[in-house]
Amino acid sequence: MAKWGMVIDLDKCVGCQACTIACKEENSVPHGSPDEQRQRREPYWNRVLAVSEGEYPTVRVEFISMPCMHCEEAPCVTVCPAKATYHREDGIVIQDFRRCIGCRYCIVACPYGVRNFNFKDQLEKEYHRPDLPPNRADRGPWPFPRRVRGVVEKCTFCFHRIDKGLREGKEIGVDVVPACVEACPTGARVFGNLEDPESEVSYLLASRGSFRLREALHTQPSVFYLHS
Repeated sequence: MAKWGMVIDLDKCVGCQACTIACKEENSVPHGSPDEQRQRREPYWNRVLAVSEGEYPTVRVEFISMPCMHCEEAPCVTVCPAKATYHREDGIVIQDFRRCIGCRYCIVACPYGVRNFNFKDQLEKEYHRPDLPPNRADRGPWPFPRRVRGVVEKCTFCFHRIDKGLREGKEIGVDVVPACVEACPTGARVFGNLEDPESEVSYLLASRGSFRLREALHTQPSVFYLHS
């Protein structure tokens, strides 16, 4: 069984946020009104954090991309009373909107702050996807019903792409990758099977020093970072 993971090269990331926009469009995440954008209340499943080092005028800014970490020991899975968030056999942490009761325990438990609570109804005019068949136009690409107010949302490594690629016999990590990986113009993100020693992610982890965020918490994320 594969174990999907991602490697993000911070030396290549330029902070363009193409990954955040690609994630929004792929998963029908709302863009929000101009007022919500000014108040920084727009939801993101992928974020790019800017971290500055030094003092003016010698300030250096680095960018850290933050998808869901898909932890092996995920605190969000442990605390969910409705089992709305769970591990798949391939290591992806799924959020099932059908079961979510909006208690937000998972948001509190997540040490990475990568979950969003949907505070408003998913209106058809905001989420309509004309490129989808009529019976899927208000759902998004997932095998779950449409999202409504009161559920928690997060990155899922675009598992709908992975499942479709496996059914069609395509190579995951080469022919099929998450939307954020496909959109990255510098190739800073690499996705693949962590259990396959010949995959590109395994090669990168073996050839360069890597780290995971907040390793002291022992959540064992499936997202690794490279930095010189």
